[in-house]
Amino acid sequence: MLRRVLSVLALGLAVGVAPQGAQAGSVAFDNSWKQQGFSIFSKNRYGFGGNSLSVTSDDAVSLTYRTLPQSFWMNYDARWSWAVDTGVPPTDLRKKGGDDRNLALYFVFLPEAEAKSSGGNIRRLLRNDAARVLVYVWGGAHARGAILPSPYLGSRGKTVVLRGAGTGSASERVDLARDFARAFGGQATALVGVAVSGDSDDTDTSIRASISGLRLE
Repeated sequence: MLRRVLSVLALGLAVGVAPQGAQAGSVAFDNSWKQQGFSIFSKNRYGFGGNSLSVTSDDAVSLTYRTLPQSFWMNYDARWSWAVDTGVPPTDLRKKGGDDRNLALYFVFLPEAEAKSSGGNIRRLLRNDAARVLVYVWGGAHARGAILPSPYLGSRGKTVVLRGAGTGSASERVDLARDFARAFGGQATALVGVAVSGDSDDTDTSIRASISGLRLE
């Protein structure tokens, strides 16, 4: 289960200003990503392949995350492809402790002024009520496009359902600014980080899945 997602993201997404000349576009699945488990006995396995990320989960849950350079902060057109070969059964994504999903892709936002000043100050990030998280999900028993309250993030996070439980492959394109307005109201703030998770621990099942071609423009 994902009880500590926002705290984990805050710890991992200690935002710094990117070097000048960094270019928006592809987000590589490389050693910039760090894994965070929720139990020393329950971690997914991630395979980083540059353009793609494989996710293997056996009765486990964890996430992997990375910061984004400043050149990405106002890039709200997100695209990626994903595939699920083995997945978890349908669940209620609103239920704490019963919300397994095949894949979740998190987009983390902060007001620009706070993103620039947060640096490595973990306590400030942990206390930051201005953080907002959109979680795009393949899984659950809900209709495509549903925006659900997060059972863990409170007012700071919303789940956006893109695919229900099942297997297959698909390509996605989402308007983060539009979905931010639908979920939270107002204008989207700076996009400071992304994360990926697989969650199979509540249903004691397995996931074999991947994400590739992540772009932000």
